[in-house]
Amino acid sequence: MGTAEHLDFIVAAYAAGAVIVGVLVAWVWLDYRAQRRTLAELERRGISRRSGFGAAHVGPAIEPAKQDA
Repeated sequence: MGTAEHLDFIVAAYAAGAVIVGVLVAWVWLDYRAQRRTLAELERRGISRRSGFGAAHVGPAIEPAKQDA
């Protein structure tokens, strides 16, 4: 018994692992680009992040309900 008998399985396992890792890397990269585009569109419309560097506190997004007298 030698490694040559199992070489096909070993190569296939490494290839499958490489493909899976590659797909995950591509998925994260594509999602990153989509999130950046979404963020840029929101900022273009005037919606900014309050936690951003140098961002001033704008106030609550929703006005508190008026209390009846």
